[in-house]
Amino acid sequence: MIQRHVILFVAAITMISASASAHDTWVEVNTSEVREGNVVYVDLKLGNHGNEHRDFKMHSLITLDKVKLAVKMPCGCTADVKSGLTATAAEPKQGYWTTRYAPTKPGLHVVAHELDTLHGKTRAIKSAKAYFVVGPDAAATKGPLAKCTAPLGHPLELVPLTNPVTESGPNKPLRVQIVFEDKPLANARVSFIPRGQQLAEGFDDQFERRTDAKGIAEFTPSEANLYLIVVHHQEPQRSGEGYDSTAYSATLTVAVPNTPFSTTTKTASK
Repeated sequence: MIQRHVILFVAAITMISASASAHDTWVEVNTSEVREGNVVYVDLKLGNHGNEHRDFKMHSLITLDKVKLAVKMPCGCTADVKSGLTATAAEPKQGYWTTRYAPTKPGLHVVAHELDTLHGKTRAIKSAKAYFVVGPDAAATKGPLAKCTAPLGHPLELVPLTNPVTESGPNKPLRVQIVFEDKPLANARVSFIPRGQQLAEGFDDQFERRTDAKGIAEFTPSEANLYLIVVHHQEPQRSGEGYDSTAYSATLTVAVPNTPFSTTTKTASK
């Protein structure tokens, strides 16, 4: 009888740990096109994704002690924005974190987030990205981050192969490459989740893809919306002090506009 109770207790702890490690973080910006001199709001969110991340629903306010959050500019410069984060809800642990960022450089920017923490006996390593363009010319500055295809060096990373700002629009393919420890990850499940939509259980043929031998997946959105791109990877035997397995997740947020970024958009914003 005691042995049965022990088994049930261990199983319960395992389920709680698995559920906690399934929570994904992501970042959002209030606009993907910012005029020079204006500000952009950066949001850090934690999702309730014990269902293997089938929706956009949030879980709670994430603890910031092990969080990294920065804006990387096209020149290669980095601005740490974690210290400016404030909570959006009056109740403790509710809502999400947000901060205001004032860009000083023209061109393509990326908000980059990292988290390395323990959930029970599982080590959870997470990363997230969102892109925005400052000024009418996405390539105004020539530097290390002038192109979105430059990986940031996250252990598991979603690398956009099409520009998530300037090449985004309805019926325009979103192509991403999944990189795990600097190598393409084949046969990974990539979810392209539209806000307001819950994906089907198992494998959703409409909103999910498997990466090819080069780690590449492609999805064509049919309408304008905010899309959360998600990938998970497990290393069950990767253990260390205080943990016996490692779970990786990476997210990329893309705002698909009704009117794609174009020469007309550039002219209008001058």
